Amino acid sequence: MDKVRASAAEAVADIPDGASLAVGGFGLSGIPDVLIRALHAQGAGGLEVVSNNCGVDGLGLGILLADGRIARVTGSYVGENKEFARQYLSGELEVELVPQGTLAERLRAGCAGIPAFYTPAGVGTQVAGGGLPLRHASDGSVSVTSPPKEIRTFRGRPHVLEHGITTDFALVRAWRGDRHGNLVFRKAAANFNPLAAMAGGITVAEVEELVEPGELSPEAVHVPGIFVQRVVELTAAQADDKRIEKRTVRA
Repeated sequence: MDKVRASAAEAVADIPDGASLAVGGFGLSGIPDVLIRALHAQGAGGLEVVSNNCGVDGLGLGILLADGRIARVTGSYVGENKEFARQYLSGELEVELVPQGTLAERLRAGCAGIPAFYTPAGVGTQVAGGGLPLRHASDGSVSVTSPPKEIRTFRGRPHVLEHGITTDFALVRAWRGDRHGNLVFRKAAANFNPLAAMAGGITVAEVEELVEPGELSPEAVHVPGIFVQRVVELTAAQADDKRIEKRTVRA
């Protein structure tokens, strides 16, 4: 029952080339930065990442991206990463853009064992009708586009069929966690982290504060330990190292 690993390197050591990863965080808030850096050092490539965004240049998933380790991204927001745009438009990276709420629900459905669901989000756009560029050729032309999706009408309103998402591994960051893998997230870090944690076949959580079993109130637990296979305790310095994309101040 003790799921604590000695290091982040040990926790990600068996992630192979070509693995699919659900990664928590929104922008740089709540990203599992220590695990991402450990995976970068480990060397796995050809990764298929499901995450709200792909970090920024030089931070978060942007570290893996810059080294050519990511082959495909399923995400919602990609506007803060110039290297992401370059790789996508040059044909080095395949990208599936998904409405943000739909991405959250696809992860939730996957972890709940729901293979697919209908939603009105995206009806009347290329999300439903197909034609979104998934991959470009080296000359900038579109080489692969998204296929059309099934549409059905419920209560007089059209809905598009979307599929649940599960991944081989998940990397998340929690505020507190115990040795059994129960996790608590704090404020903005509770964005995609719980969904990613529950969608991964093997979930690795870095925790800012490790407590003993029984110290977490059951009512406070956001992700039960049944969904988490490995826990990594962060040092005080690692826990305090939190970034934001932009700092805005008044004149």
